[in-house]
Amino acid sequence: SVLASSFSLLQVSLKQEPCFFSSVPSQPVPPLAQTLQNYLRALEPLLPPEELNHTRRMVHEFSRPGGLGAQLQEGLERRARHTKNWISDRWVQWAFLESRQPLPVHSNPAISLPRRDYNDWRSQLVFASKLIAAVLDFKAKINTGQIPMEYMRGKPLCMELYPLLFSSCRIPGPKHDSIAHYGRSRRSPTHITVVRNYQFFQLEVYNSDGSQLTEGQIHSQLMRIRSQSWKTDKEPMGILTSEHRHTWGEAYNRLLRDKLNKESVRLIETGLFSLCLDSPVMRISDEKYASRKAAQILHGGGTFSNSGNRWFDKTLQFVVGEDGSWGLLYEAATIEGPPIATLLHHILQYCDNPNPQRAPLIPLPMPKKLYFNIDREIKRDIELAKQNLDILINDLDVNVFNFKRFGKDLPKKYNMSPNSFIQVALQLAYYKVHNEVCPACDIASQRMFRGGRTEYIRSPTSQTLMFILAFDDPSVSREAKLQLFREAVDAYTALTDLALNGHGIDRHLLGLKLQAIEEGMSIPKIFMDTAYGLATHWKLRTGQVPANTDSVMCFGPLVPDGYAICYNPQADHVHFSITAFNCCEETNAETLAHTLKDTLCQLQELLHHPVLH
Repeated sequence: SVLASSFSLLQVSLKQEPCFFSSVPSQPVPPLAQTLQNYLRALEPLLPPEELNHTRRMVHEFSRPGGLGAQLQEGLERRARHTKNWISDRWVQWAFLESRQPLPVHSNPAISLPRRDYNDWRSQLVFASKLIAAVLDFKAKINTGQIPMEYMRGKPLCMELYPLLFSSCRIPGPKHDSIAHYGRSRRSPTHITVVRNYQFFQLEVYNSDGSQLTEGQIHSQLMRIRSQSWKTDKEPMGILTSEHRHTWGEAYNRLLRDKLNKESVRLIETGLFSLCLDSPVMRISDEKYASRKAAQILHGGGTFSNSGNRWFDKTLQFVVGEDGSWGLLYEAATIEGPPIATLLHHILQYCDNPNPQRAPLIPLPMPKKLYFNIDREIKRDIELAKQNLDILINDLDVNVFNFKRFGKDLPKKYNMSPNSFIQVALQLAYYKVHNEVCPACDIASQRMFRGGRTEYIRSPTSQTLMFILAFDDPSVSREAKLQLFREAVDAYTALTDLALNGHGIDRHLLGLKLQAIEEGMSIPKIFMDTAYGLATHWKLRTGQVPANTDSVMCFGPLVPDGYAICYNPQADHVHFSITAFNCCEETNAETLAHTLKDTLCQLQELLHHPVLH
């Protein structure tokens, strides 16, 4: 499954504007010749010459005047004239809803935030009350159109994703999933779901007059939930949502045959969002704590830990641990990184400026515990899901670290894009570990266009390969290395500009392929070519999540023999998370993390000593 998690190089400036839906232009269909030329260019550093020539001939055949490529291009341009966005819906369907892989690790991104300064359940509930109040405050701003219009490089961004954050949920199906939005109905849901000790509760968060509960009221309700949720022999229903999608789709249908189960599941699905009150994570060395904390938010730490406190299909789940750890998990088919970053920024600001509202003295109804009837079949489904989730969790290696030597101010000082700088560093570090360059994708936002989602920026470039090959070559002078480094960074920046202007190659190629399928043709040869398979076997899946918080995003690799690397560059440090699968003997997250640190330091040295003395 492909992840729309973050956005590249986005210097987002917020300007106060009441209007919510901006008049952003439609997403262009890039010219066919340009996309195919850029595709071939992207293959150059990855393929031996004879394979590249074979692909050139295929591309030439595909693109001849009046040929198959032109026909499909015409179909896409026609589609662009008659739909809001010619690729977003198809892409979400193909990348997410038709993917059958489990949501934890493979699809849902997690964001881990700095530990709060507490270590007991009382403070956990105080912070959780604040967090709920902050999220409700953000929702109120969306409802009243008070979310500031967002801009990137002076252009307004499409804000359509914001209302989808709340009361939405992914629904499993045997062949493909779907997304349900309950916030659009006439009687919008007014509750959230709170999970503790694997038990789910419906918590109404508005008073009968429509005003939202105060922090004090929320806190007293969380106390009541705590007192009702002691460890019993209750089955961890949430674990079912971690299954392979086909398996969960079948179990879901069995589950919903029972009236009580159906009602409980619907209340979880329709809730504004979920709050997971986790038990403490096992304390380990401070050095490993950041990695453990990120993994805990990503998948719950396993069936003996907090994995039963999740409903992975839910769009938005906040995790608050008893040990001060906290963060959130989101479902990527519905929403993506940038709106989440804005929401987190709002939460942190809200928590720093508490709202001293007195709790009104109205008695509140008891939060409603959600019950399930579990028959033998469902019990078997849960046992199987537990085994599979623990296997998946044990297979994932998570390495989170804060690189403190420098941050984005260093590349800026040398007139380099910080994101392009880091991307070239990632390719160089990968090469040092694996002695090859590999297909890598970085994620660029397409929100400058109506209904736009994301595009890939592909690396390595030929310029990056030339720099990598020269880097450890003693016969190449320092000045030459520096020049090659600049060229590699600039080449990546140019690719980023293309993607941000709607002229990336991956969504266009996918659009052409899906257009052929839609028109009932056989899949064009260009997509059956080994080069296409090789170039989309993303061994490095990367994502920059520029947030004004010290947060770090985390998700699993796209391929069994790959890595996923997320980073959040701050002025003088960069947060990184690297994941890899233990079952692959070639990849190792810790080795790559060490190599990356060294590589960044070497690049800093290269910049500091540009001239030989």
